[in-house]
Amino acid sequence: MKTVRLNRFLALAGVASRRRCDEIVRSGRVAIDGETVDDPARGVEPAQDRVTLDGKPLAAVAPRTWLLNKPRGVLSAASDARGGRTVLDLAREAGITERLYPVGRLDKDSRGLLLLSNEGDLALRLTHPRYGVEKTYRVSINLPITATQQRRFAAGLPLEDGPTRPCRIRPLPGRANYEVVLAEGRKRQIRRMFEAMGRRVTDLRRVRLGALSLGALREGELRELSGRELQALKRSVGLR
Repeated sequence: MKTVRLNRFLALAGVASRRRCDEIVRSGRVAIDGETVDDPARGVEPAQDRVTLDGKPLAAVAPRTWLLNKPRGVLSAASDARGGRTVLDLAREAGITERLYPVGRLDKDSRGLLLLSNEGDLALRLTHPRYGVEKTYRVSINLPITATQQRRFAAGLPLEDGPTRPCRIRPLPGRANYEVVLAEGRKRQIRRMFEAMGRRVTDLRRVRLGALSLGALREGELRELSGRELQALKRSVGLR
């Protein structure tokens, strides 16, 4: 691996997001070859330099990201206090040993596309509304909504945590099926938006994130993003 900035080295080692790594470096907890360093932009040569955090050696890993087709009933978290299965359990069962972060929210009752990454910066930017990464969902509800209600939905609805941003919605074949495209991702947002219109979501499946789609990936399966896909994903949120 070529020379990298210290904050990026720490992020790749799974310490934290790059912004949090900046704070850690400035606090004097990091050393290179025994010398305390407080500049997050300091260059590191991973093949030669010995980097420690609180005296413990660190090793950077290559940036890697997987696309998961999450089944319903699996928690999008590192662990479940109630002992249920998590997306990281699925990754371990697939033989993936890297320390990963679930990228964004996909609640336990929902299914579909979820990214798992060892890059904290990428995870942060993909979920931050400032970068406007679009997420596409196929949603079924208990009763259809009218064209007028669809326009209200798309314009933004008042929720308890503030009004939603404008989004897109279009009907799909079937009695009460819709495609919804959001550029933000609040907790259970789509479910709450339909609840605000007196409807109940019976099925919610994320099918696309930016340019990535599920393709033929079956539920519970993962595939690693190619180098080209990963670079395109990074460029979409201003990362190199």
